[in-house]
Amino acid sequence: MKIFLSLIASIAIWSASATAATLVNGQTPPDFTLQSAKGENVSLDQYQGQVIVIEWFNHNCPFVHKFYEPGKMQQWQAEAISRGAVWLTIDSTNPAHQDHLTREQAAAVFEERHMVSTQLLLDPEGKVGKAYGAITTPHIFIIGKDGKLLYQGAVDNIRSSNSDDIALADNYLLKALDAALKGTRPEADNTRPYGCSVKYAQ
Repeated sequence: MKIFLSLIASIAIWSASATAATLVNGQTPPDFTLQSAKGENVSLDQYQGQVIVIEWFNHNCPFVHKFYEPGKMQQWQAEAISRGAVWLTIDSTNPAHQDHLTREQAAAVFEERHMVSTQLLLDPEGKVGKAYGAITTPHIFIIGKDGKLLYQGAVDNIRSSNSDDIALADNYLLKALDAALKGTRPEADNTRPYGCSVKYAQ
């Protein structure tokens, strides 16, 4: 059953919104303001001057489970924040989809998954997701202290939903985060994301 779900999710990558924007590394990505699972209005601009990790999220996606079930994504969130970075997790699932979370449900998922990200943000209209060109969950973007986009793409290079592959993979996210915190550019700065398609409204 897990293999079947993974196959379906993999196929879903290619059905992601064709209207999504394509951001250019080295340029300033769009500012945004979204409501958090805590009920706060959170803007990207309020974290100006800090390294920012943005992670696209769907609580039911098997590729998201790959990193959350063994606690790896939470570990990386905690490490990033302890080093002075900000971690914004964004859910762009549209309200008509079964995976959509209300603010209250999002708050419960945040607790249940032991998430450590700075904020879990809700983008039900998909405006931020499309502005960034987010096509999968997960899909990672890293912004440097100067406000310029440094990395966009996959968490790692093993395109599976199997948690056992994490230890074997080349972790693009951690390498790009380390480079951003050191004020340098990552060697791999634009990789092809993999996962479930972001469930935008049609």
